[in-house]
Amino acid sequence: MTSLDELPLRADLRGLTPYGAPQAPLPVALNVNENTHPVPDAVVGDILDDIALALTDVNRYPDREFTALREAFAGYLGHGLTADQIWAGNGSNEVLQHIMQAFAGPGRTAFGFAPTYSMYPLITQGTGARWISGTREDDYTITAEDAAAQVRDADPDVILLCSPNNPTGTPLGLDVVEAVYEAARGIVIVDEAYHEFAPKDAASALSLLPGRPRLAVSRTMSKAFAFAGARVGYLAADPAFIDALRLVRLPYHLSALTQAAATAALRNSATMLRMVDEIVEQRDRITATLEALGYTPHASWSNFVLFGGVDDPRAVWQALYDRGVLIRDVGIPGHLRVTAGTEAETTAFLDALASIGSSS
Repeated sequence: MTSLDELPLRADLRGLTPYGAPQAPLPVALNVNENTHPVPDAVVGDILDDIALALTDVNRYPDREFTALREAFAGYLGHGLTADQIWAGNGSNEVLQHIMQAFAGPGRTAFGFAPTYSMYPLITQGTGARWISGTREDDYTITAEDAAAQVRDADPDVILLCSPNNPTGTPLGLDVVEAVYEAARGIVIVDEAYHEFAPKDAASALSLLPGRPRLAVSRTMSKAFAFAGARVGYLAADPAFIDALRLVRLPYHLSALTQAAATAALRNSATMLRMVDEIVEQRDRITATLEALGYTPHASWSNFVLFGGVDDPRAVWQALYDRGVLIRDVGIPGHLRVTAGTEAETTAFLDALASIGSSS
């Protein structure tokens, strides 16, 4: 059997570890920030109707410009956006990869404030660019002044701002986005994958797009829309920014079936998003109970909670695993992260955690 070391792999990829989270057939899986609520039956039927129609023409290539889907995303996002300001891909990771291919690449750099989404460095390195990590305050917040200073010092080609941040759940003020944009010469991406779980009056960076052609705001259908298995991510930006992404995308990169399913889901957005309120309720319940159990949960505007005060994260993770509950060790010392699931799943997690104590 040939080993990876024997293949002529790019030198900058040697020693890297691929992205991955434990996958195990446990009764309660709360480790990868999925929406654990199934798509409502009525919406499933509507999506299946659209997929069936798309199948009748599946011998032909799909609409390369995915026009109907872009129009649907523009309508969902609002803010006066039009279809020519929308891009989409097979999950927000592919959208981010398109950005890196167009604006980063060999000899260029990408920057983010650590800890943040672990795929950012991997996508950066995979496209031949170099990743630079900035820093956050002890509570994982970032001030506008400090953010701008770090960006000026690093002078990156692409900046990734995760809002709310993964894996910490920390909100990001628009003043930080504005300060970073003014300090940067390159592209600024605000990754709003979890925006729907923020307070309803929380402002989106979409409001900052006018007059900022180097700014893009990315979203996903994986979380609030319970569409993780469908792999649909998207972004909004200046039409010229969208033109740049066309240069690097693969031909017909969104299948006709993907386009049909996503368009149908967006048509049912009101129904699909009703589960968000329940998820937020469970998230806040987790936070309150963690505090009562002696842990230190961090403020979260996402569908998960990062909590500290864990003396031995590996032992607690294993003890929960042995009780049929899967959560995530994200590599932050003394911390673990749990997704807010259904009421039953949340209860199972909290009961399991209470049974092992806070000092395991």
